[in-house]
Amino acid sequence: MECTIDWGGPDGMLFVARTGSGHVTTMDGALEGGGNNLAPRPMELLLAGAGGCASYDVVLILKRGRHAISGCRVTLQAERAETDPKVFTRINFHFTVTGRNLPRAAVERAVTLSHDKYCSASAMLGKTAELSWSLDIIETHPQDN
Repeated sequence: MECTIDWGGPDGMLFVARTGSGHVTTMDGALEGGGNNLAPRPMELLLAGAGGCASYDVVLILKRGRHAISGCRVTLQAERAETDPKVFTRINFHFTVTGRNLPRAAVERAVTLSHDKYCSASAMLGKTAELSWSLDIIETHPQDN
């Protein structure tokens, strides 16, 4: 895996990341930190990556189990250390999974497997942060589609 980061220049703290898969994203700093607040902060992207990784796992596990999943949202709440390096110290992943006749045990199993086995981002962040998860399941009906 490869990623290249280029600084946008002396007028701020904008950075452009080019991933090995050919995608581009930007990062910026807060106004008080010399940035222009034009893009997410690097730590926000790290948190978003963990949420994306975990969501990917949950959806894939439920789809492979032939469950009628129609939506998955994860909201992450994180706390950071007060001193440098300001690592994440606590992260809660709150999943809202939507579908038809989703057995709670199957959804809990998918979240647990992601948390304990599959999500590489969570595994790394778990070295400094206490990770937890919570879950809501929303039942959809045929007329909801």
